[in-house]
Amino acid sequence: MTMGTARRKSLAVLFAEELMEQFLRVGVITAPHGVRGEVKVFPTTDDAGRFKELKTVLLDLGCEKRNLEIEQVRFFKNLVLLKFKGLDNKNDVEAWRQKDLLIERSQAVELAPDENFIADLIGLSVISDTGEALGTLTDVLRTGANDVYCVKNKEGKQLLLPAIRECVRSVDLECGKIVVHVLPGLLEL
Repeated sequence: MTMGTARRKSLAVLFAEELMEQFLRVGVITAPHGVRGEVKVFPTTDDAGRFKELKTVLLDLGCEKRNLEIEQVRFFKNLVLLKFKGLDNKNDVEAWRQKDLLIERSQAVELAPDENFIADLIGLSVISDTGEALGTLTDVLRTGANDVYCVKNKEGKQLLLPAIRECVRSVDLECGKIVVHVLPGLLEL
């Protein structure tokens, strides 16, 4: 790989990160539903009822984003059933399996002072309240009781931290770090 290729790739990565900051994922299309163009969507937002308020979403096709106008919203078990305007048969939506639905950040709900979007947390450095660098936040698992932060250290080992007040001391998006108190037993794996 030449120096120019490395530079182009790093610029592409930066551009992708910039786009992710502009958009938030609200769901993932799992499959078509029926024959009239509806899709099943697994919601990735805290409140699936929020889809009732959305008029449009962006379909992430990888190399492009397609603006879709929501015609109808229904709920089925833990899924949202969406019908988009102008898409009236199963063939129109068949290729959209596992595609993300995004909204612009301006459409996002307002957060409480101690809340953050998961997209903003991914990639932050995680440091213990004793100053030890623990790694980088790579994912947030949504459980019934509380979220769990997945932190990967330099050796590639994963640390799971409960996202509770007793553990997460502070989140500083500007400095790119999360300060945590490691509860007894969490590092002894």
